[in-house]
Amino acid sequence: MRLKLFAGLTFAALFVVAAYPTSAQAVPAAAESNLPLAIGAGFSNFDPDWNTGRMNGGGLWIDYTPRHMPLFLSGLGFEIEAHDISVGPSSSQPSNLREDTAGAGLIYSWRHFSKFHPYVKGLGEFGSIDFHSINPHYNHDTRTIAVVGAGVDYRVFRRIWVRGDYEYQHWGDFLSTQKAQPNGFTAGVSYHFGMRRFH
Repeated sequence: MRLKLFAGLTFAALFVVAAYPTSAQAVPAAAESNLPLAIGAGFSNFDPDWNTGRMNGGGLWIDYTPRHMPLFLSGLGFEIEAHDISVGPSSSQPSNLREDTAGAGLIYSWRHFSKFHPYVKGLGEFGSIDFHSINPHYNHDTRTIAVVGAGVDYRVFRRIWVRGDYEYQHWGDFLSTQKAQPNGFTAGVSYHFGMRRFH
């Protein structure tokens, strides 16, 4: 399941890059790409909301921010993201506990600062979870989940940005005594294809 999620995300990124037309534009001091796309990856630390303890994993994201939007929509874009949280369950958590998610939605970035871009996001995702239960035939579930989050992107060098991200996921009920509303942080690096390239 994890391989399918990340393979699908990688395929989507390659498809967007290959299908989007680009054109060269000469300017005296810089050239600007017509591909307003960012692709990033990072380390994630989440509370899976299954007994007590935090777990680690990784995240991927692709952000597309259309150009030439009306002023009141400036900064609005689309995000595709995926997480795999599967490393380091605590002694109180199932040894096979794993939460994989992938989906898409809207992201809004404040672009009033040249280096700092705070943002908020809301996504709909598909979630897959492995766990133990008293029913030997029920140790895996899949469902649609809702995700909200916020964070900040900071430019460190030309097209290279670092990201600090927090998100909350609503999975709903699994067992009569178990709900799942994971939340956690992701820190990572992204490459912005559409940023200004200086000569």
